Amino acid sequence: MIFKASQRSGSAQLGRHLLNAQDNEHVEVHEVRGFMAEDVMGAMKEAEALAKGTRCKQHLFSVSLNPPENEDVPAEVFEGAIATIEEKVGLTDQPRMVIFHEKESRRHAHVVWSRIDAETMTAKQLSFFKTKLQEVSKQLYLENA
Repeated sequence: MIFKASQRSGSAQLGRHLLNAQDNEHVEVHEVRGFMAEDVMGAMKEAEALAKGTRCKQHLFSVSLNPPENEDVPAEVFEGAIATIEEKVGLTDQPRMVIFHEKESRRHAHVVWSRIDAETMTAKQLSFFKTKLQEVSKQLYLENA
């Protein structure tokens, strides 16, 4: 599985992209966890509002999980990968959203975490996240090869 990740701002823009049914054949909001809001746009607004109480410029961590074109990956495999990513990069128990897209009959997932720790009002540090994601990708390949 290939991961693309970035620290970012632009909550509203990202929310609109994730819910864009025009460019995707199917959009499924799989999970909104740790937010007062129960929908993606509400959670994005909440994440941005919380970040305004900090100096953090890129309050979101976004990862897209892209399996090989010919693979039909069940939700449980995505969920396991997401849990592993969350632990590896240090975002355990942070608020997150999981959205599945189907584009050209290929299913992939997007996960967005809030980096802001509401108790300390600081951003979670994401040192070496690209290296950590490569390790998770390799692990998934070896487990599913």
